[in-house]
Amino acid sequence: MNGSARAWPFEVRPLTHALGAELKGVDLAAGVDDEQFAAVHAAFLRYQVLLFGAQDLPPGRQVEFARHFGHLQIHVMNQYHASQHPELYRLSNLDENGNPTGRHPDKGTLAWHTDGSWQRVTGQATILYAEVVPEQGGETHFCDMYGAYERLSPAWKQRIEGLRAVHNLDFSRTRRHGEEPMTDVQRDAVPPVDHPVVRTHPETGRRCLFLGDHAEYIVGMPYDEGRALIEELNALAVHADLTYAHHWQPGQLILWDNRCLLHRATEYDTSSQPRVIRRCTVLGEVPH
Repeated sequence: MNGSARAWPFEVRPLTHALGAELKGVDLAAGVDDEQFAAVHAAFLRYQVLLFGAQDLPPGRQVEFARHFGHLQIHVMNQYHASQHPELYRLSNLDENGNPTGRHPDKGTLAWHTDGSWQRVTGQATILYAEVVPEQGGETHFCDMYGAYERLSPAWKQRIEGLRAVHNLDFSRTRRHGEEPMTDVQRDAVPPVDHPVVRTHPETGRRCLFLGDHAEYIVGMPYDEGRALIEELNALAVHADLTYAHHWQPGQLILWDNRCLLHRATEYDTSSQPRVIRRCTVLGEVPH
């Protein structure tokens, strides 16, 4: 990839040969005008993952930037809402005195997934801002699902053509963070939904795998057979050379496209290392 292939109004530094770019010279705290956002959006579609350098970004400014992309998700897991900004999902292992508790706030984030796939209108963009980061671990990894689909054998592509998977937040939450299950009210608010296993990106027109850890079973297939297929495909989807692993610095912001990526966090020592991340997800469309 070559950031000089177009005249960007900021410096573009590719993060890997396959995906990701750092945009230098964008002051998000000062606000982004329509012309600058158009360039950010073009880079978002081209590189899939965008990194913005360390800056002091108040919660309200993060929400304001996210709204350039569209309507924001108010997550059903309201215990994670940031104060005064329910659009923000705050992941913290700190107690009221700012000390690590030893408890991971959401172990579901450690599995490869795509945000909001458990809704009919799924996540378009997610924006993470790092308030506090651990010295080791607590990274965020991204993997390209365009490339994952393109690398499937013709037999695999034929096998999954037209299949639909049921995505279920209660399923993924229970198996990954079952010690704090969803409440009945939360569960009733987000019933399972089905989406195509292979979707077409609505803006680029490219085909990509659309599964991840929220996908529970395959419509019209015996449950165990569908589970096995999903687990196999999720494993096949991740390629080291199509992955970007980000080690956080305080004040950095990352933006990515949920429609063509899987992502996950990595483990860290929750008893001694602090980690506070603010997440904001922009809703997109019904996958096709």
